[in-house]
Order: sequence, then C-alpha cells, then structure tokens
Amino acid sequence: MMKEGNLLQVSQIKLPIGYKAEDVKNACIRKLKINDKDLIAYEIKKQSIDARKKEEIHYSLSVVVTLENKAYNKVLSAKKSQIDVTIYKDEKLSIKKLGQSTNNNRPIIIGSGPAGLFCAYVLALAGLNPIIIEQGQDVEKRTATVEKFWERGELSETTNVQFGEGGAGTFSDGKLNTMVKDPFRRIPFVLETFVKFGADPEILYINKPHIGTDVLKTVLINMRKEIESLGGEYKFETKFTDFHTKNGELTNIVLNQEETLPCDEVILALGHSSRDTFSLLSSKGIIMTPKPFAVGVRVEHPQEMISRYQYGKLYDKLPPADYKVTYTGIEGRGVYSFCMCPGGYVVNSSSERGGTLVNGMSYHNRDSKNANSAIVVAVNTADFGADDALAGVRFQKELEKKAFNLAGGAIPVQLLGDFKENKISSGFGLIDTVSKGKTQFANLREILPNYIVQSIILGMEDFGNKIKGFNRDDVVMLGVESRTSCPLRIVRDNNTFESNIAGIYPIGEGAGYAGGITSAAVDGIKTAEKIIEKKLIKNIR
Repeated sequence: MMKEGNLLQVSQIKLPIGYKAEDVKNACIRKLKINDKDLIAYEIKKQSIDARKKEEIHYSLSVVVTLENKAYNKVLSAKKSQIDVTIYKDEKLSIKKLGQSTNNNRPIIIGSGPAGLFCAYVLALAGLNPIIIEQGQDVEKRTATVEKFWERGELSETTNVQFGEGGAGTFSDGKLNTMVKDPFRRIPFVLETFVKFGADPEILYINKPHIGTDVLKTVLINMRKEIESLGGEYKFETKFTDFHTKNGELTNIVLNQEETLPCDEVILALGHSSRDTFSLLSSKGIIMTPKPFAVGVRVEHPQEMISRYQYGKLYDKLPPADYKVTYTGIEGRGVYSFCMCPGGYVVNSSSERGGTLVNGMSYHNRDSKNANSAIVVAVNTADFGADDALAGVRFQKELEKKAFNLAGGAIPVQLLGDFKENKISSGFGLIDTVSKGKTQFANLREILPNYIVQSIILGMEDFGNKIKGFNRDDVVMLGVESRTSCPLRIVRDNNTFESNIAGIYPIGEGAGYAGGITSAAVDGIKTAEKIIEKKLIKNIR
C-alpha cells in the first residue's frame, strides 16, 4: 500500500522484457528528474505489453510514487512539460456501517456468483448479516462433483459448472478485465478484495488481469469465512422455490418448497442459466424482456502459434498471448471471439439433462498447450421469435438438445476443414483437443442455423488474414457455445434497483445487467449500497 502524502502518477514508463524492481525505481527517478533520496516509495498501478513493433516489444507502466516535499513541489512546478505526470489521490470505496440486523429483516441473496458474493460481502461489512442461498454445493464439494461429471458423465442439475459456490465463473479463466466505467472506486475494491483473500497481487496492475479457476476456489473459501465471521450465513444445497407478496411488496420467500423465510429484501443474483427460476418469476408477474445474445462454437489453436504471432521471437519470455477478433458476417451480423482463454481447456458446461454446451477455462498459470475462445455470431430477438421473455431460453435449449443428441452427451467435435465441407471428421490433425469431458466427432452444422454456420465460416477466413494459421483446416471446433450471456433482462428501477415488486432486486449477469466477473461484482456492490441507503433513511425516520 502507498504511504499517504505527496503522491504522483507517472505514466508511459517503458521497460524491457524481464525488468527488475530496481529498474522501475530508476525509471521513475530519471523521468521525474529527481535524486534517489527524493523517492520515498513507489507502486506499479498499471502494466501492459506493447507489442505493436515485434522487434521493440516492451512493457509500458504507470507507477504511483511518494516524494519528499521539496521534490514533490519541484516536479509540480515543472509539470506542464511533463504530460505523463499527474497528481494521484488514493481514494477508497466507503461502506457505511449500520447496526446488526434482526432475524426478521436480514437481506437474503439468491445465488453466490460474483454479483451475489460481493453484494453479500458489502452487506456483511455494513452489519446487515445477509443470508446467502445457493442451490449448489460449496466449492470444495462442488469441485469433486464437477470432476466426476467430466470423467463419468454423471450430471447433477443442481451442482455443475453453472451452479454452486462462485457461480459459472468458478470454472472459467477468472478474467477480470471489463468495459464497465466506474468512477466510484468499485472496480479497485473488487480487485483489492480478491487479493486480500488469496488472488495474485499482479491483478491490481496488469492490463488484462485473471485469477485462474484453481486460485479462485481458495478466494471463494476465504471470502465465505470472512462473510460468516461478520454475521453472514450460507445455506448451500438449498433452492429458492417461491415468494409471497402483500400490496405489491415482498413479505417472504420459500426454500425447497417447504421452508418460509420472512424478509424485506431478496436479491436475485441468479446467473444466466437459472431457467427454472426465470419461469417462476414470469409466472409470478415479475416483468422481464427478451434481449439479444450470441451463439456459436469454441475453437482451439496451439498456444505457441498465437503467442508467436503476437510477440514474435520473444514469445517464450512473455505470458501466453491472447487475441480479440471481429468480423461482420452475413446479414450484417457481428462475428467475434469471446471469452478467450490462453493456455486453457474447453469444458463441458452442461447444467440440464439432455443438453450439451461448452465454455473455456484456464488455471492461473495458463499452461496447457492450447488457446481457446468462443467464435460466436450475434442473435437478435427476431431470430428466436421473441413473443415472450423466455423465447431466448427456448432457443438456447433447442441448440443444446441437438448438441447432446448429436454426440450422445459427449462434446461434439469437428475440424474446421470438415466443418466447411459439411462432413464428420475422422481424426485430429496436428492440433489435438485439450478439454474437460468426453468428446465425440460429429457434424456441428447439424446444430446451428445456416446463417450462423455461414457467418462462422466467413469469419474464420477473415480471422486467418489477421492471425496467420487461425483458419487452418485442423483447427478444432467444439459445440455448442450457447450461453454467452443471459437471453433476457429482469426489468428494474434505475434508481432503486427494485423490480416491479418492491423488495425484489434483480442483479448481475442473470438479470441482464452485467457480463463477466468484475461487472457482475460491481453490480452487486451497487445494489448493496442501495439497500444500505434505504435502511439508513428508514433509521433516520
């Protein structure tokens, strides 16, 4: 942590691959034109790889420094000529504290994914003793259950890659980069919290931070223990099955169709796969609307190929490279890579019997031989006849059922060359799959609508012009990538975050207000702040 005092942020510091800590210090001294003794402390705030020129690849850093008074004033007086030097204010997210909740009005959170987790954490810090309801198992038991599914094909519909402690993000790359703009210090709070509970401190400054599914499990356990020590309570293997209202306001919820809990607030941190709960909410009059999403396949390439393309000769001295590619397909549809996992695995992410879908996962070291990403095509509401909010869910289920039937419950696999020729592959080329779960060769074109098939074919050809080898015939394709985001949005008030029924707060990715771990966590924090503010106003009255 930086010392309070004379803080400046120094940007555009260029350092070579393999730089040492002392190099950072010396670069700051040179750039600020100060003496060694003037620099009290320094901390990297951002680090990215500049690979625009392969022969001049370097790190670009932004560093916060603490200076002695005289040096600080001297730098400030000359700052007009130093556009890369700015005053730094080390502001922290402020969480208001309330008195402990009684058993009758403790906020209840449905779901323990990133939105629910951070909502619970902030509410616990505020003294509100939240109750977290999770239909799946805790992460220790969940890990064994998921691995059993991958090995034997024995699926639990309540504990799987989608459901259980940590949500779908637990078995993922743990990517934390986000496009969300947050001027209120919530994103730094999320990253700092992850580090506090076991994540690598580098996530605080690297350009595209990730935790890794192996480390994320430890973080989840530590956060759970902290929430419990603050008065929170977890109920695992417990399903939210109903709720009751009076005069348009929430009065209680029902668990496992038998236990009734009175409550003033229930936070719906459901995740994008909670289809039975979406049906319940629809039947109870919660207003929802369909929204666009994307579907496609997941592709695998040799990680060395991707890293060589991005970094050239220095590829083995840098972290495994990622990529982002986009193309406009037929009918003007967006075709793009999604959830790219360097050094990762393709995983069977099924959550319902009779349906198969895939996702990508990486461990912290990203050390598998393959890179993978989803190559998906935009789907709009007209494509699935959105006459009600659940139409997109039905569209997804239809694709997943086809994938299941096509490969008998295994992950259907096909090489790109055979996909283009509309035939089943007979074997792998130079690229073998690195996946979790059994695989079976099949014709993926039998799963997807033709406009998606043709858009993927055109997109892969275009991506091959951008990344050499991206469209080689032996690229491994796996299906189906159907749950890139929630196909519906649970409508909420922009000011209170409540649904059309007072006391019900839809949040995160499953409600249509986030897309990824960090944005979901931020939405959970924002919702907790709304609830805290509401209780503060009640207390004043």
